[in-house]
Amino acid sequence: MTFRKSNCGCDIFSIFLVRFLFLQSKAKMGILQNLLFTICIALRCMTSAEGVIHVTGYVGSEVNISCSYGQGYESYEKYLCKNKCLINNDVLITTSKSRENKYRIHDDKTARIFTTTITGLLSEDAGKYWCGVTRTGTDIYTEVMLKLVQDSCCDTVTKIESYEGYSESVSCPYESQYQNNLKYICRGNRPSACLQEALITSDTKQNGRFRLDDDKVLFTVNGTFTVNMSSLTHNDSGSYLCGVQRNSDLDVFSAVELKVKEWCCVKSIKIKGTVGQPLTLQCPYPPQHLDKGKFLCKGEHRTNCKDITSQSRFKLEGNGSSSSFSVVITKLEEADAGTYWCGSDSERRPGNYTKIQLSVDAGHYVVYTVPPLLLLLMCVFAVIVYKCKHQKAKEDEVVMNKNAQNEDALVEVTDAAKNNIYGNQEVVMCKEETSIQQR
Repeated sequence: MTFRKSNCGCDIFSIFLVRFLFLQSKAKMGILQNLLFTICIALRCMTSAEGVIHVTGYVGSEVNISCSYGQGYESYEKYLCKNKCLINNDVLITTSKSRENKYRIHDDKTARIFTTTITGLLSEDAGKYWCGVTRTGTDIYTEVMLKLVQDSCCDTVTKIESYEGYSESVSCPYESQYQNNLKYICRGNRPSACLQEALITSDTKQNGRFRLDDDKVLFTVNGTFTVNMSSLTHNDSGSYLCGVQRNSDLDVFSAVELKVKEWCCVKSIKIKGTVGQPLTLQCPYPPQHLDKGKFLCKGEHRTNCKDITSQSRFKLEGNGSSSSFSVVITKLEEADAGTYWCGSDSERRPGNYTKIQLSVDAGHYVVYTVPPLLLLLMCVFAVIVYKCKHQKAKEDEVVMNKNAQNEDALVEVTDAAKNNIYGNQEVVMCKEETSIQQR
């Protein structure tokens, strides 16, 4: 026959024995003897346990309860039970049936450790459990105390602000006793899943945009491991957990809230200039930056912006009475066209930037863009004008031909008239000569 445990660690057979002896002793012993006998029995029940295993888990997550057993019991049935573990209803799962509702059990016979996994933990799952090994007579058992906490962290949160394209370092403190333990960082605020979803650990050191450094040389009372994130984007905003692994208890965490600001609020100005002519650029800045250094750089993106104030054609002029400074370009060149960035913050944060898009006109001609419909109408009009002019040219040619014929006829008439005149002159001269001779 197999006997389960009572709440004090005794089996049912022992309870019957205690009851029987107690009744017998009551009839034969005095009150003091009865008391001493009861204390002895109680001590026997308390020392029958093989130590207490303390396990802590997160509500809503899962937990593993591992219990060892002695050599020679590899083939024996193991189980996990709860409460008083007096009846079979208190038994949650056995190795003869490895899955039961939200319980799973696995027996590693080589290591002589059987592990029970409880999933979907609820607050009422906290309490006392028993790991048992079934055998003839009294089972072998170990007491387990399960503590559950909420799956969230933490009471204090470190807030960090940065900007797109920048790199940012996150400092994670830990106590000196965990100097050689595994460190890691994950996204979110669920401690139960943090290690499984870690972005980087102290074992890997580098993972894409993330790098973890743990300087143990400068270690004092508290240590700090640093996680560097490069090329930040707006999607990197959110909650992070720094974790330090503890083998015998829940990991230790510290919370970080990262906010990555976009560059949507940078003021943008468009300016046009002419080659060979001077041009002035205006750069506003906050009043509190009156005494800070000013800058002007050129580049399509702020991260590869090159300072150009050292060039002789660019002169930076401050104005102590207003919240802006000027940059004068003495003689524009076509190569000056492009994107400029000016501001007053040495860290070059977006709120203190001004983006200037400069276009340079060559000054010789202007190219206009003609809409397609207007261009078609112009072509049709040109064809009509050409046809009209061509028709008029033909008509003018006909008129000219007629005029030429008339002129030819006029010449002939004129010549004939001239011939008649000359003939008449000869007749007159002949008559005059005859008259003279007669005289």
